[in-house]
Amino acid sequence: MTSPTPLLDFFKRGEVARDVRLMAAQGVLSPRAHEQLMILVLLLEDPDPEIREIAEETLGRIPVEALQTFLARPDVPVGLREFFGDRGVFPADDVPAIEADEPLIDTEPAEQPDDEEEGQESVTQKLANMNFTARLKAAVKGSREMRSILIRDPNKMISAAVLSSPKLTDTEIEGYARMTSVSDEVLRTIAHNRTWTKRYGVVLGLTKNPKTPLSLGLNLMSRLNDRDLQMLSVDRNVAEPLRIAARKRILSGASRRG
Repeated sequence: MTSPTPLLDFFKRGEVARDVRLMAAQGVLSPRAHEQLMILVLLLEDPDPEIREIAEETLGRIPVEALQTFLARPDVPVGLREFFGDRGVFPADDVPAIEADEPLIDTEPAEQPDDEEEGQESVTQKLANMNFTARLKAAVKGSREMRSILIRDPNKMISAAVLSSPKLTDTEIEGYARMTSVSDEVLRTIAHNRTWTKRYGVVLGLTKNPKTPLSLGLNLMSRLNDRDLQMLSVDRNVAEPLRIAARKRILSGASRRG
């Protein structure tokens, strides 16, 4: 799939505490549809029998029609189709291709913010008073302002949850690509997602970001237009090898035109 799976990767590595695995099994943690479904399937083999049982119950609560429509997406892994095929659920026929990222099940919808309460306590203060699981839920289901703060959270699972949020917009991704206050892991996740890097603003932001790993910057640089390549070649904020590579590319382009 072209979509990244930052949260799923934590589950695959076995780096998720029981309370978070339980939230995911219950359908409370509701990342994008493809990631939610793969996490639930993964939890069917959890070492904790309670989590396995709850994940099975949650999967059973997803409407069959929603599953069939999702499985008809061209980017669904074959293994996931085979898993549900063994359970008698097959991709729907004659349905338009969908790219919707909304979770297939959400047993605890996000609360609507109270405007009066928002005025009394800032978002930063609210997040500071939250425990880990509350911040994790806020990263997936919270407001844009919450995501802009939590993407910089020192806990890598929190920032991964932001990138797994179905509410995340392309404009936000462009902003994160330019941020020097996020971890290089966040930048790697963005750079390795073909859907996000189809946007020129994301490519430019990552290339000019001094926090982007050099190998990724060098690879993305080839997609810059002449004007931005020229600016990169004299940008003192980026690594010297990147500036040198940009100058070489400019000279190479000039010689070809000559």
